[in-house]
Amino acid sequence: MPKQSAPSDQADPTDQSARAIAAAEQLGLSFEVTRHGPVGSLEEAAAARGIEPRQIVKTMVVRVAEGDHRFVLVPGDREIAWPQLRALLGVNRISMPSADAARAVTGYVRGAITPLGSATPLPVIADARVSGTVSLGGGGYGVALTVDGEALVAALGATVADVTTPPG
Repeated sequence: MPKQSAPSDQADPTDQSARAIAAAEQLGLSFEVTRHGPVGSLEEAAAARGIEPRQIVKTMVVRVAEGDHRFVLVPGDREIAWPQLRALLGVNRISMPSADAARAVTGYVRGAITPLGSATPLPVIADARVSGTVSLGGGGYGVALTVDGEALVAALGATVADVTTPPG
């Protein structure tokens, strides 16, 4: 049974966490839900979740071509290495969709995007460093699911590759 902290007092119309949680359960993932208030940085988010910044996994949506998107799972202390990602996908150009386009594809607002329960099932690319205990967005602002990284990657059928670099 997933462990869940108390829900927030205010209903947020963009909160789609029930869908993400249901998807995690359907995949058979063992997870803990954390709900926290607004955070202003990666470090604040990590502190609110009781983990290290590197354990946060950002879910990025990239556009490969018209109607062709991917999820890229990026450790919190890293960013996408665009040349490596383009090489992996065999393309010359990749872009980030607008917030509205990402929401149309995933059903989630930017800042709360997760591959779990996406409105459109998308292929997932996980950076090779997604391992151990990780925390990813849970479908709503301030909602996170803490899971085993290897189990998450396996459950999503993700392609694992070195597709990130330290910032800067």
